[in-house]
Amino acid sequence: MRVEIRVGGFGGQGIIRTGLILAAAACVYGDKNAVETASYGPESRGGRCRSEVVISDGEIDFPKVENPDILVAMSQEAYLEYIGDLKENGVLLVDPDLVPNQRKDLKATVYEVPATRLAEELGNKIVANVVMIGAFTATTNMLEVDHVKESIKRNVPKATIELNLEAFEKGYEYGINLLKG
Repeated sequence: MRVEIRVGGFGGQGIIRTGLILAAAACVYGDKNAVETASYGPESRGGRCRSEVVISDGEIDFPKVENPDILVAMSQEAYLEYIGDLKENGVLLVDPDLVPNQRKDLKATVYEVPATRLAEELGNKIVANVVMIGAFTATTNMLEVDHVKESIKRNVPKATIELNLEAFEKGYEYGINLLKG
């Protein structure tokens, strides 16, 4: 099994950290192989940003994501740039508040997760990426919940661990409810 994941958004949303958390959950705390790569513009905030993760049961001989099985879109620009690469019958997780214009003809499973709004309910929209990680974990069933939580604890600032774990739980619960319909 080889799964390619692309997370796209803009600087300041925690896109790179999202990829690191997913990759570490798979290989440091889980029993899979994973590689994470990132790309971002020269701006520290607001510029285009993406993180790519490959997770595999076997050796990863090519670390690049070409046609993601899973796309997480956290901005309209990222959605427009990457949606054409998503594999047919892939999975799209999208924040509809940040990506209001979506194609209706996709041959993909689409999960609309208002991650920014849910994070604001927790008092800080900066954890929207971790809300999305929770929804990703619930809807894809690729990673163990405990592995993701451990990865979050190790990859966020100590002062924000509890808030990030709350954000994960909120996203996970939202994702479970999406699966229930």
